[in-house]
Amino acid sequence: MQERFGIIGNSSGVRQALDRVRQIAGTDITVLIEGESGVGKELFAQAIHETSSRRHKSMLIMNCGAIPEGLIESELFGAEKGAYTGAVERRTGYFEDADGGTIVLDEIGEMPLSAQVRLLRVLETGEFRRVGSTRSQKTNVRIIAATNKDLARQVETGRFREDLYYRLSTVILHVPPLRDRKEDILPIFEHFQHRFAQQYNSSAPRLDLSARELLLRYRWPGNIRELRNVAEQTVVLLQRDSISSEDLRPNLRGVTAGGNGMDLVPLAAGGGSAEEPAGARERELIYRALLEMRGEVKELKEQVAALVAATRAGMPSVQDPSRLLVMHEETGNGGSFIEDAPYEFEPSPDDTPAEEEADSRMPTLEDAERTLILSALKRFENNRRQTAEALGISERTLYRKLKEIEASESID
Repeated sequence: MQERFGIIGNSSGVRQALDRVRQIAGTDITVLIEGESGVGKELFAQAIHETSSRRHKSMLIMNCGAIPEGLIESELFGAEKGAYTGAVERRTGYFEDADGGTIVLDEIGEMPLSAQVRLLRVLETGEFRRVGSTRSQKTNVRIIAATNKDLARQVETGRFREDLYYRLSTVILHVPPLRDRKEDILPIFEHFQHRFAQQYNSSAPRLDLSARELLLRYRWPGNIRELRNVAEQTVVLLQRDSISSEDLRPNLRGVTAGGNGMDLVPLAAGGGSAEEPAGARERELIYRALLEMRGEVKELKEQVAALVAATRAGMPSVQDPSRLLVMHEETGNGGSFIEDAPYEFEPSPDDTPAEEEADSRMPTLEDAERTLILSALKRFENNRRQTAEALGISERTLYRKLKEIEASESID
């Protein structure tokens, strides 16, 4: 099965997913394939269809995130002539074209709520109507849904119907990310190298030990799709017999100085050298943690300034909030770095000596973030959308951080 469908790997996660494919392939049970972008969910959907009794019928793949909201229902169910502007003739939809076969609904989490209602009816009754028609039609298709989102979390936030989630998730097939199956990284990389070497009539350069270690340490945010791109670049751009980690670094996002700081290669285990200044390793770890906050770091200085303004009554004043975190843009190489600046406190004239001693302790970033979020929620009367916009983060990030706060203490 792995050779037939190009599923490479011997990790436990891949073996478990393939075992699940074998168990469900001979049935018509609805399947939800979960996994990050680029892990190969479509390959597993193809394996399910091609090993089922429906393999002689069509398997149609619909990307729910690539079709405008106003057209998604006509794409799924078809439309009668004149049903909407531009409908100059009757057209069939996926459920009609794939009758007897399989429909793969990719990025199902992007489907509009209005279309979710009609999809649920088709799953429950096997009937649908073309847009603009009053006549019901029967269909016999198997649904395989795929998503890179947490649909259970989408249900909690009201972005996905709970009844449809339970109907789609009869069987959940989880495809693990590449960073959780490190033993598969090198075999997959060498497979792609060999394929592209044949395609471009070239030779595949050999990886030395440092290059292999770098591939294993990298987090691969783009998963197999990113790994394939890097393998193709080594064949086309690196015309040499052996390549090192320094040759690979420019192709790994976030590793080079010109990267965007995301998904950095983790630091090696163990302490620093004797010559390393005290605290240097700790600072480096902090910097890396800040960089991995991605877009949130860009607003961090403004957030801290807003925190100082919102909590001035309960915290000592800051002499210069702009000195807390300084972002420098290097136009020469397109990169950026963070420079640590003094975090100075100025005692309030009304503070007693005991208060001065208590307030002299620097608040942690976690405490500052918590106070800022709760203050913003109070200001916008618990409106999460306005709160997220004011903080410069997504609603999903705000929801996650509120869950973390709730887990640590009880809040109103």
